[in-house]
Amino acid sequence: MLRLAYIIMNLKELSKVLKLSISTVSKALNDSSEISAATKKKVVAKAKALNYHANPFASNLRSQKSKTIAVIIPAIANNFFSLAINGAESYAQGKDYHVLIYQTHEELQKEIAICKHLYNGRVDGIMVSLTRQTNDTAHFLDLKKKGIPLVFFDRVAEKIDAPKITTDDYESAFIGMQHLLKTGCKKIAFLSISDTLSISNKRHDGFIDALKKHKIKPEKNLMLACDNDENANKKKIKKLLTQKNKPDAIFACVEELAIASYEICEELKIKIPQDVKIISYSNLQTASILNPALTTITQPAYEIGRKAASILFRLINKKEPNLSEENTVLKSTLIVRKSTGEKK
Repeated sequence: MLRLAYIIMNLKELSKVLKLSISTVSKALNDSSEISAATKKKVVAKAKALNYHANPFASNLRSQKSKTIAVIIPAIANNFFSLAINGAESYAQGKDYHVLIYQTHEELQKEIAICKHLYNGRVDGIMVSLTRQTNDTAHFLDLKKKGIPLVFFDRVAEKIDAPKITTDDYESAFIGMQHLLKTGCKKIAFLSISDTLSISNKRHDGFIDALKKHKIKPEKNLMLACDNDENANKKKIKKLLTQKNKPDAIFACVEELAIASYEICEELKIKIPQDVKIISYSNLQTASILNPALTTITQPAYEIGRKAASILFRLINKKEPNLSEENTVLKSTLIVRKSTGEKK
C-alpha cells in the first residue's frame, strides 16, 4: 500500500513531505535559478526516493506551455538548414519538446505570415533564419513585445535585440580568398544572394579586403547579384563567363550558385579548374564527389542549430535574464579540393 502511495504521489503531496511550498518544489524540479543548489538537491533526491513523476499534461496546463518550438528557415532542402534542424531537434528532444518547421521559400511575405501565425502563443519559442528579401524586421519586434522567446541563427536581424548564433563569415571569406589568390587567381568573381543579409555582406567584405591586401582592385563587372530565380541566376552566370573581362575564379556565397556555375561551365565546355576555379560556402555532402570535387567553406551547421536551441531554452525557462545581447560565433572550415587546383 505504501509503495502504491509513492507511485501516485503528486506535487502537493511531495511538497507536504518536504515541508516546502508547492511553488518552491516545482521550481526546484524545473532547475530554476531562483532556488538554491542545496534545496534543488534535497527536492530532487526526495522526489526520486518517493518515485515522484510529474504529470506532463497537468504541468503544461499550469505553465501554459505548448512544449513546442518553431524553426523558421528559407528552405529545408538546403543542406545547411537541414543539418541545423537536426541539431535543434536533438537538443529539443532531450527537453521533451517537439519542433515545428516553417519554410519561407525565401519570401518576406511568407515570413511575415508565419510570424503572425505564431503570435498567439502556438509555440514556446522561435528560432529564425531570415529570407533573402528581409529588409524590414518589424514582425519580429511584434513577437518580442508579445514576450515570445526569439533566437536568430546564420541569417540574423542585426537590429533586433535577441541572441544571435552565426559563423565567422568575414574571416572565413578572407581565408577562402587567400587560398584562391595563392593559386594565382587575379580576376575573381563574387556571386552574392542579397544586399541586405548579414551573411552576404560580411562575406563580401572579407572578399574585398582580401583583394585589397593583395593590391587588386575590385571590378564591378565581376560582382554578380543573384536572387531566388534559378533560371535567371544561370543566365547571369553564363553572361559572366562569356563576357570579355571574364573571371579566372568564382567565389560563390552559397552552394546553389556553385552548382549553377558547374552546370554553366559544363554547357560552355569551360574546364574546372584549368579555365576557372570555384570555391563556395557549402555543407553539400556530395561536394567531394562532384567532378571535379568542390572546394568548400563548410559551416558547423549541426552545432549552430543545437547551440541556437540551447540558448532558446534558456530564454524559455528564464534562467538568465540578460541573454538578448548574446552573440555566439562559431568557426567554419576551409576544405581544399580539386575545383581550385594547385598553386601556380
